[in-house]
Amino acid sequence: MRKSLLLISSIVLLNACTKLSTEQENSKQNTGFAARQESTSFSEIGSLAIGGGLGAAEISTYDADTKKLFVVNNSAGNNRIEVVDLSNPASPTIIGNINIAVYGGLVNSVSVSNGKLAAAIEAVPKTNNGKVVVFNTTTHDAIAVITVGSLPDMITFTPDGNFILTANEGEPNEAYTIDPLGTVSIIDVNNNYAVTTLDFSNFASRAAELKTKGFRLFGKNASFEQDVEPEYIAVASNSQTAWVTLQENNGIAKIDLITKTITDIFPLGFKDYNNPMNTIDPSDRDGGIIFGSWPVKGMFLPDAIAVNSHNGVPFIYSANEGDAREYAGFSEIRRINEPNLPPILLDALAFPDAAALKTNPQLGRLNITTTLGDTDGDGDYDELYSYGARSFSIWNGLTGQLVYDSKNQIDLKANELGKYPDGRSDDKGCEPEGITTGRVGNKSLLFVGLERANAVMIYDITNPTKPVFSQWLNTGVGPEGVLFVSADKSPNGKSLFIASSETDGFVKIYTTK
Repeated sequence: MRKSLLLISSIVLLNACTKLSTEQENSKQNTGFAARQESTSFSEIGSLAIGGGLGAAEISTYDADTKKLFVVNNSAGNNRIEVVDLSNPASPTIIGNINIAVYGGLVNSVSVSNGKLAAAIEAVPKTNNGKVVVFNTTTHDAIAVITVGSLPDMITFTPDGNFILTANEGEPNEAYTIDPLGTVSIIDVNNNYAVTTLDFSNFASRAAELKTKGFRLFGKNASFEQDVEPEYIAVASNSQTAWVTLQENNGIAKIDLITKTITDIFPLGFKDYNNPMNTIDPSDRDGGIIFGSWPVKGMFLPDAIAVNSHNGVPFIYSANEGDAREYAGFSEIRRINEPNLPPILLDALAFPDAAALKTNPQLGRLNITTTLGDTDGDGDYDELYSYGARSFSIWNGLTGQLVYDSKNQIDLKANELGKYPDGRSDDKGCEPEGITTGRVGNKSLLFVGLERANAVMIYDITNPTKPVFSQWLNTGVGPEGVLFVSADKSPNGKSLFIASSETDGFVKIYTTK
């Protein structure tokens, strides 16, 4: 009997231990599952007015070690980087600033890696070579000052922190009598900040070929390498390849960071607004918001780009803002119906309803380029080309092929929510400008900043060939900088999204719900 009782007790104890072990394991699994399933919905938790007005909060970057946000402030009378304590994202506080005036002109961009803050600073005048200054993120002391190309407009560290890259736009002066080379600088952080600056002269022999595919070369008396204007850089996660937008040229260049060479240029072509999926409102004087199909092509002309790989293929995400060259010495932009200029001549065969099209309620108010469209050289326009694509696009980073375009989704969603800026219909609509990606749980997300709609659209890009709209976030006025902070680097342990708005100077912070 005693043996039987002992046996029964042992079985009960064993079952209890097994149950406890199973519950503990399930608890671990459930905890892990919950962590992986962090919500992909964001809500605003913090806001900070940088102060100073226009240009006060253009670009931001975050240092996880010090929990500081560094914000570019180029508002009137200011030329500095604001230092913001972000240890409590719900209550961001300015705790200091870094004076940039001593290094040259305006600071255009900032990036952080491994306790270093890199700032891209243009010269005075801006056609001279600019500088990169590297600061310690704790003390804010300068570590290095490096000369790069003309007008460094964007800066980024490679993901491994070993290199700093700058897109040196090389814009001409106002008279268009000085036109510096457009270049990309590669700074070796571990080799005493040695710099290699690349230009595009090796592609001059391909000019005709590239132009037939939609690449633009049209600067006043400019060589190929002068005409190219690098705008924004994205780097692969393995730090071996970079891509840079050539915005005014309607292209994206690919760079091998191991050999430090520009290996390719991808012309982006054009978007057909006659396609019923690409409808636009081309007029701010048509009595309302009226989307329709029109005999116009859009030049993609992307500003910001981001890169995200899927199944081993790098995909480039572009914000197709559009930009025109408009200087005292040369301007390409005009309206189809410009009262103070000679009338635009439209080819009778291509535009049989030309008279109606040129009225303000139709295409008369639309801004177009004068550098494209006369395909047969007889002095009239056979095609019309406007600025930007009013969309974001996804490109194969290996081939440059278009994988996806959001078509008219952005403008339609903005209109649905009462946020469409009809006063910008004649120009570039909502004007997608900033773009970044982030991983939340098991989802890949895309954040698209809309400069004129004062908002950010979030898409699920887990399948990059089929993006799905997820959420609309209202921002400050004129969002320029879009920044994602992953949960493992965030001060509150949850993913953050930060929008910096250059028009009203607000920085807004959002976190997952």
